[in-house]
Amino acid sequence: HRTTREAYAEEVARRERLPILPPYDHPDVVAGQGTAAKELLEATGPLDVLLVPCGGGGLLSGSALAARALAPGCRVVGVEPATADDATRSFRTGTLHTVHNPDTIADGARTPSLGQVTFPIVRACVDDMVTVPDEAILRAMFFLWERMKIVVEPTGALAAAALFEGPIPVAGHRVGVILSGGNVDLKAALTWFAPLS
Repeated sequence: HRTTREAYAEEVARRERLPILPPYDHPDVVAGQGTAAKELLEATGPLDVLLVPCGGGGLLSGSALAARALAPGCRVVGVEPATADDATRSFRTGTLHTVHNPDTIADGARTPSLGQVTFPIVRACVDDMVTVPDEAILRAMFFLWERMKIVVEPTGALAAAALFEGPIPVAGHRVGVILSGGNVDLKAALTWFAPLS
């Protein structure tokens, strides 16, 4: 699934003799992104549930591998926007699904699909996938910014939105939430948060 961005990157890399570092679909990237869950589990000890944002699946795959190694009883749940649910559909059917230019505030989850590296790991190591609407993502972001003083981007707030809005029952369980990324256009955030203030 080649995009214009990928074709342009290949052209520049070829011309300048530079390597291309994929954002999620490479074993080294998966391993690197998995250190988020590794560090969390080392700090907290075993968890019952780990909620992880999902775009192309690098962070989710790496987190699931870390959880399997450090906390085998932990349920790993991937979270993506309701309008960009390619990973959820892929997980449920066992067939890779794509989505093109999904209309979601979570721009980091606008990937066309899970990758060739990440899809098999998600199928083998993730326990469930859920989706949340953009409104829930914004409410989670607002709470994290206002109450916890954590600046997180929409994609990074996916797992918190799932925790706060309840598609996964967590009462009485030890739950870990991966918050990732703080790339936010502050002018856009002011517009997003205005109705919530």
